[in-house]
Amino acid sequence: MTWCTGVPVASYLECNFSQRAGHRLKLHAPLFLAKTLMSKQISFDDFLNQQKPKPQPKQQQQPRGYASQNGQTDFQGGFQNFQAGSQAGSGAQSALSSGAATPSAGASSVSVASLTAALQKLGGDTPILEHLSEVQRAQKPSDVKKQAEQIAQKILQAPSAGVVEEWRLLEVLKSLAKPKNTALIRELAPLIVQQLALQMAGQTPKEAHLVQFFGAVFDLFTDKDKNVLRTAKHTVDVMYGVFPVEAVGSIVLDTLIEYLASSAKWNLKIAALQIVDRVIDEVPADLLEMKFRTAVPVLTDLATDFKPELAAQGLQTLKKFVKVLDNLDLQNKYDLIVETLADPKKVPECIKNFSLVTFVAEVTEPVLSLMVPILDKSLKMSSSSNDQLRQTVTVTENLTRLVNNRREIESYIPILMPGVEKVVNNASLPEVRTLGAKALQVLQEAKDEQCDGKFHGRISVATAEKFLKENVSTPEIALEMLSGPLETTYVATILQTDANVNDWKRLAEYLHQACDTIHGTFSAEQKSAYVDEVVANVKALFNSRNQITEELEEGAVEVVNADFSLAYGSRMLLNKTTLRLLKGHRYGLCGRNGAGKSTLMRAISKGQLEGFPSPEEVRTCFVEHRLQGEEGEMDLVGFIGSDPELKHVSSDEIASALKAVGFPDERLEQNVGSLSGGWKMKLELARAMLMKADVLLLDEPTNHLDVGNVKWLQNYLVENTQITSLIVSHDSGFLDAVCTDIIHYENKKLAYYKGNLSEFVKIKPEGKSYYTLTDSIVKMAFPPPGILSGVKSSTRAIARVTNVTFTYPGAPKPSLVNVSCSLSLSSRVAVLGPNGAGKSTLIKLLTGETTPDSGKVEKHPNLRIGYIAQHALQHVEQHKEKTANQYLQWRYRFGDDREVLLKESRKISKEEKELMEKMVELGEGVQPRQIEALVGRQKLKKSFQYEVKWKNYLPKYNSWVPREFLEKEGFHKLIQKFDDHEASREGLGYRELTPSVIRKHFEDVGLDGDIADHTPMGSLSGGQLVKVVIAGAMWNNPHLLVLDEPTNYLDRDSLGGLAVAIRDWTGGVVMISHNNEFVGALCPEQWHVENGEVVQKGVAVVDNSRFADGAESAEASPAPEPVKKRADDDDSPANIKVRTRKKKMTRNDKKLQAERRRLRHIEWLSSPKGTPKFPDTDDEDE
Repeated sequence: MTWCTGVPVASYLECNFSQRAGHRLKLHAPLFLAKTLMSKQISFDDFLNQQKPKPQPKQQQQPRGYASQNGQTDFQGGFQNFQAGSQAGSGAQSALSSGAATPSAGASSVSVASLTAALQKLGGDTPILEHLSEVQRAQKPSDVKKQAEQIAQKILQAPSAGVVEEWRLLEVLKSLAKPKNTALIRELAPLIVQQLALQMAGQTPKEAHLVQFFGAVFDLFTDKDKNVLRTAKHTVDVMYGVFPVEAVGSIVLDTLIEYLASSAKWNLKIAALQIVDRVIDEVPADLLEMKFRTAVPVLTDLATDFKPELAAQGLQTLKKFVKVLDNLDLQNKYDLIVETLADPKKVPECIKNFSLVTFVAEVTEPVLSLMVPILDKSLKMSSSSNDQLRQTVTVTENLTRLVNNRREIESYIPILMPGVEKVVNNASLPEVRTLGAKALQVLQEAKDEQCDGKFHGRISVATAEKFLKENVSTPEIALEMLSGPLETTYVATILQTDANVNDWKRLAEYLHQACDTIHGTFSAEQKSAYVDEVVANVKALFNSRNQITEELEEGAVEVVNADFSLAYGSRMLLNKTTLRLLKGHRYGLCGRNGAGKSTLMRAISKGQLEGFPSPEEVRTCFVEHRLQGEEGEMDLVGFIGSDPELKHVSSDEIASALKAVGFPDERLEQNVGSLSGGWKMKLELARAMLMKADVLLLDEPTNHLDVGNVKWLQNYLVENTQITSLIVSHDSGFLDAVCTDIIHYENKKLAYYKGNLSEFVKIKPEGKSYYTLTDSIVKMAFPPPGILSGVKSSTRAIARVTNVTFTYPGAPKPSLVNVSCSLSLSSRVAVLGPNGAGKSTLIKLLTGETTPDSGKVEKHPNLRIGYIAQHALQHVEQHKEKTANQYLQWRYRFGDDREVLLKESRKISKEEKELMEKMVELGEGVQPRQIEALVGRQKLKKSFQYEVKWKNYLPKYNSWVPREFLEKEGFHKLIQKFDDHEASREGLGYRELTPSVIRKHFEDVGLDGDIADHTPMGSLSGGQLVKVVIAGAMWNNPHLLVLDEPTNYLDRDSLGGLAVAIRDWTGGVVMISHNNEFVGALCPEQWHVENGEVVQKGVAVVDNSRFADGAESAEASPAPEPVKKRADDDDSPANIKVRTRKKKMTRNDKKLQAERRRLRHIEWLSSPKGTPKFPDTDDEDE
């Protein structure tokens, strides 16, 4: 039913059928309608019946998406086995031909005005013009689908797919999809894209031209017609399935993010977010990490949108997106980060968490995209405290230093600098302003950094294009494959994406697929060679940054070659460096205290180091001296057998391994807690032997070993040439004897040197600090000891043990038997002996930390002792949440040293408590009383008497009771507690317990003031914690310093500072150490402990040459004269002799004295020549 012009009647009628109002016809052209009815001779009712939609059969739901129908759910295969005529195409065609995708012919009519406008958009005579005109004549859905197919075919038959842009197809589709057009016209738009995608499948890189249509198809998701909506959704699925995984994770995701950032309607953005969720599920994480910088800000904005539905979906997608980040440091903080991005109120909590993070993985652009917005908010918040600002600028400074590739942080520098400048100019505390200035300087350096011409692990799209076209034997293949600029950018982007994540297999698969679509005269061998050349060229560029400059020796086997970065808390340790280990080599890891040596080894042992081989490839064992808490009661075989990796090892094998490292049969019966430090280290070595590790990680292995055991360990490491060892040690002699290579921390890099420590020093003279003791780098100064009342001579005994015997619970024999020795203010004593001989036990008896089984322990009542235990960290392990400054305030807050009160000798047992509650008989006429407390002390002859507060009596009834009486009644610990209080009070009388004074004290012992004030002790290294312990021990001006293995946790620089501080200190020092260098430079007196006995020996000369300055100590001169003992030097320390005034001589006394002198002179004159004359004295007896 047409006119002579060929225009159908439907062109002049717009039908609107309503179920409520009945079938009505709106006649826009009554004249034409009348002519039509007359020419066809049909009634008006018949015409209406022809316009009714016919019932359609129920269509079964088809699976969406090209990828799901093609069986490619994970995209790992790239374009491998991809077939153009796959099931996706047939499924889509069946859905369309059944009528499910398009309405009936009668349900919609073509709008001439809209279609004409669309045709005019094309301009000129294009091949698809006639097909768009044919749509006007379509009578049923199959006609529309047929035209869509033919349009797609015409595009693909063109010389280049670039006709999509030449024919301005996107603008045409947008015109067809306008709401004023009928449903049929609107549906034609996604149908054309759908058919184009189906026919482009398998013809990569032609799909590059489909990217531009995503937005136009998304806009149809709000169409009120269900058929149009269903077709649009199916079209997106088909388009999504055509792209390779690299394009989905880069180009497609960029398009989606751009659409989400546009002014599209909120429900359209929800639909796009659902596609983003699909991308997150199906695209590998390493590809998604490359898009964090652009995606996170957009998703954050959506998560805080005013529309609740959009905000909920945005927050869900953001959390899902952030969790693909493969960063072990932030893994447990993802939810906090996302919540902070959405809620600024949580910024302080998040900043505090950032300052405590142990950064092991490299800080890259994805990490910065999450952290920088929070740091920026913290810097600019008016409510930020000084402590929060200090943490923020510190983290900012170190993050800037930690990023290796400037290109990764350059977009964030303009964001951070204004906030840091604000802190520098406006912060109220000078300390915060100083830290801010440092952070600002680092940011400015990064901003001003010039390109060094080196490759930093990332290529751009422009560089990728060069690799496709240059330095290949057949560049004609590239010209054929990259037929237009869009295809060139598309393929280059895919190459860039795969190369930046080092996925060479996936890149080769895609390039092979792209070359297979070329219709030129190139052979398969030429195409394969081209792909291999491109991949090899790109791979060579990336491998150049990983190559070790020195070639491997012949026969050498590389065990580890890992690129990584390492930081701890807010301090950067290693920045983008390489760890390379060769089989059988023994590497000494050298660096200053806090450089990160132990942190590096712990990261390796926990599997947290980037690039380090998995345990299946390389088995590692971390050997360190550690405290066994709950395991202390276990027997040795059971302790090793409890290791999960040694459950398959029999008890006999474990016992044999223990014997192999020197454990005798009687030692095997002991529990772990009764072992000395040296035996515990050998226990760890036995465990490592049983694990048959490829790489041994040895953290201070000689700390608690005597000379014999150190020699055994040296032999063990040297003889086992199949084991690679990484050793952290401050024992320069051990490193000299063992190491084949030295790894040195230099400017946050690992530098490699062949040879032992001596060879290393020849190359790096500054490494001489590993041999000499100097305080040129780390200076320590101890406060002078306080005045000790009654002690006028530095040789007077101030602590003594007499005939002491001690046995550990459960031990078969005593550790010490009938031991006697004493200490004075001039003592410089080294306690030497094999492991387990009782050295630490002797020190504990002298300091009162342990009570003997028999014998007598005496010390000056006011003697203050600074004690640093063998396991020095036990002093602070209960206070990890405190800073060093806060710990010292806690320790001395109430005037007493709380650590002293925790000593075993100060704890009152149940039996002693019952004894102290007894009634005390004070003599005749005095009612028995019960002691409540000691409240005072004063001198009584050669001893003391104590003021006793009686229970249930007023203070006015206090009594002075002699010390001997209280000891006889069993109140030893009560007396000792009061003496400790008096001694501590006397020492603290000169110290002001304020943060500023405490900070200065920590700086005196070599600990940075900022670390002491702000860093929790749980984040400090072992060497820094030892300095905290030293500072705590020296705070109350002790008279005697006791050091049990002081060199265990200190590096060479700190060890030199400690040695010089001890040399120049005027108090008494007694130390246990296996470090002969340290002991020989300081101690002229040695106590050798072995088989329960103590043998005291003197050393004529101390080795001052071991000090860099060669200076001498007054207490330990190079050639000391024998000191003449005073008459009272060997008296009890408690018997303080008070000087008495001499009696004035009478006249008769003077006459008698003159007579004695006269007779003595006559006797000398009559004596043989050369007899010395006896001197005249004022002594009454002479």
